[in-house]
Amino acid sequence: MEKSILVSEVGLRDGLQSIDTIADLALKKQWIKAEAEAGVGEIEVGSFVNFKALPQMADTAELVRYAKTLPKLNVAVLVPNLRGARSAIECGAHKISIPVSASQTHSLRNVNRTHAQMIEEVRNIRTVIDAMPAGERPYFEAGIATAFGCTIEGHVPIETVVQLARDLIAAGAQEVGLSDTTGYADPGTIRTRIRAVHAAVGADRLTGVHLHNTRGLGLANALAALDEGITTLDASLGGLGGCPHAPGASGNIVTEDLVFMLESMGYETGIDLAALTKVRDIVLAGLPDEELYGFLPDAGIPLDWRRATLG
Repeated sequence: MEKSILVSEVGLRDGLQSIDTIADLALKKQWIKAEAEAGVGEIEVGSFVNFKALPQMADTAELVRYAKTLPKLNVAVLVPNLRGARSAIECGAHKISIPVSASQTHSLRNVNRTHAQMIEEVRNIRTVIDAMPAGERPYFEAGIATAFGCTIEGHVPIETVVQLARDLIAAGAQEVGLSDTTGYADPGTIRTRIRAVHAAVGADRLTGVHLHNTRGLGLANALAALDEGITTLDASLGGLGGCPHAPGASGNIVTEDLVFMLESMGYETGIDLAALTKVRDIVLAGLPDEELYGFLPDAGIPLDWRRATLG
């Protein structure tokens, strides 16, 4: 197997925004630098949101500027609206992602906008990007949140997800992603929903998924996604954050465990696993009161692991 998989680190955004602790700027820079040096090719360094509501994200612009100085690193950010997109563009983010909930109720609670209003935000962002010089335009993705179920509405019909994907692409998103925001997904729904969206907008318009391990199915869901042709998987170092409304449950897929699984199976991630596990020490030292998850950090990398992966 020679297929390359992009592991996109989201701990600095999805992880840190889910905890009460406000990590200092020096820690975040150290974390970003260490992961980049370990070979992580994309890091979502923060989000351009209302910083009064989420003070954890107040230094996102500075982090974008810093991360852009690191070689070969794709610098991603989340933006909830046109205003956030303008801020991301101003500081030169390589990739911007806007979350659009398949659950209309969740969308109103999360960003105070309906589907129609969010689609209009996408159109407006596209207009701003198209006005930029071609070589300076960020990649623009729309992440479909609650794509596999919602803690408020419950079941989210597959038809809703598919139509939203069509509408977002038509409005100007270059790609859509599917997010298991609530940890409701299972391998079967992962397969059927990826296939349905691929059929609707094309496989090249859905290459990434954002999965949570809330109910222990994170890696199983990742495998199902890989089988459907997905090539980008979001993950968080130590599984930090991702599930603020499920006390005691881990949230995001653990970056270390995911990379171990992928590399063991023969996928190429470009990540030095031993170096990646050392980044955990940086985060633990900077966030001593936060719980980190992961099996690989506890069990360790197996003896002769690299030789074993070669058969």
